[in-house]
Amino acid sequence: MPSDDFDVLILGGGMGGYPAAIRASQLGLKVGLVEADKLGGTCLHVGCIPTKALLESSELYHRIAARGPEFGIEADEVRFDYSRIAARRDAVVGQLYKGVQFLMKKNKIEVVSGRGRLRDRNTIEIGAKQLKAKNLIVATGSDVKALPGLEFDGEFVISSDHATLSAKIPESICIIGAGAVGVEFATLYSQLGVKVTLLEGLDRLVPLEDEDISKELLASFKKAGIDCRVGVKVKGAKKARGGVAVDTEQGEVWANQLLVAVGRAPRSKDIGLEQVGVGTHPNGFIKVDEWMRTPVESIHAIGDVVGGFLLAHAAAHEGMTAVEDIAGQRVAPMEQDLVTRCTYSHPQIASVGLTEKQAAEKGREVKAGKFPFSALGRAIIHGETGGFVKLVADAKTGQLLGAHVVGPSATELIAEPALTQLFQGDAWELGRNIHPHPTLSEAVMEAALAVDGRAIHI
Repeated sequence: MPSDDFDVLILGGGMGGYPAAIRASQLGLKVGLVEADKLGGTCLHVGCIPTKALLESSELYHRIAARGPEFGIEADEVRFDYSRIAARRDAVVGQLYKGVQFLMKKNKIEVVSGRGRLRDRNTIEIGAKQLKAKNLIVATGSDVKALPGLEFDGEFVISSDHATLSAKIPESICIIGAGAVGVEFATLYSQLGVKVTLLEGLDRLVPLEDEDISKELLASFKKAGIDCRVGVKVKGAKKARGGVAVDTEQGEVWANQLLVAVGRAPRSKDIGLEQVGVGTHPNGFIKVDEWMRTPVESIHAIGDVVGGFLLAHAAAHEGMTAVEDIAGQRVAPMEQDLVTRCTYSHPQIASVGLTEKQAAEKGREVKAGKFPFSALGRAIIHGETGGFVKLVADAKTGQLLGAHVVGPSATELIAEPALTQLFQGDAWELGRNIHPHPTLSEAVMEAALAVDGRAIHI
């Protein structure tokens, strides 16, 4: 293909870039995709997919080993082989990676391997090669953050990337950061019998979630034997006694390994943004509008590199929004309030829209409905009665403003209230939808009815 023949050229083939390429092809555009490593990016290779594969194994092991007799299941000895857990993780990733490669061929997308950078507003250079297009999309993603003085060595001080790809687990671990990544790894290790200490600088676990969710997760983690310490400032860490000694204001914490899970930083440096006039915020995230457009007319940016919720499904949606804008076939702008947030801890957490506090801070008169899984038949059958569904609505109009779930299958249950918010629906409409019985989804219905004091089973 001649180098000036692209309609769209995408820098980065992760969960933002490759779905954008597919949608562009579907819309009749000629597409090129530049990727320095592997298609699928962080999510497929060291993030969403492999970590959930690990959690699937740890959940199954824990359920049988710890709770088998409760369900009438007797086993003389239940044990796990982490090397086989890791092998299954890799097999899952491998299968999906082949699928992405197939999709590129199916959609006639030219994939160019190499590290690219912007040369001008219509050109990406990869080494000595230059590719031109009418439109460019920057989708370079993000990297794990380190803490000053706690640089990763891959053995004693590790990142989530190291933890995900490891072929073994430690006997004890200290985790700094109780956001989504931190609590997921706390769950994984705890379910496999690792002694876990979880440190969070703010005053609660998962501090971006509704406060009621944080309280429920803390209680559940403590019950599971996870040592949770909030409001803790870490001063430093050093190798000691075959492990790591972490110095905090509340004393020393020792563990075989230290996992630093304090967020991610955008890959926006050294990719040519300055020379083409694309600006960034002080934290390095690229400035875009609701259509993912930068101030440079021919350049869009999507995914982790633009900030917002650094989530794979957000990146994919942003990619499709950008391409539809380029093709002149706009559907709807990107709305951060409609991004679902999912955490695969035990219990699971999922949310969309505003917390009760955020809604009040925006000047909305709020009413909330809450329904506990302990009152739900399917949850009792499933053996998971902790947690609840909480819905936040506008007290005057009834419009659903936010949904928050902690408990079994929370990450699946959030889709229905998210759709309600997309349609700007009211809580009562969600409650009037006939839900099948017995299912966990009935908790969503009951919480919606509870907004107006009409829940049936509480």
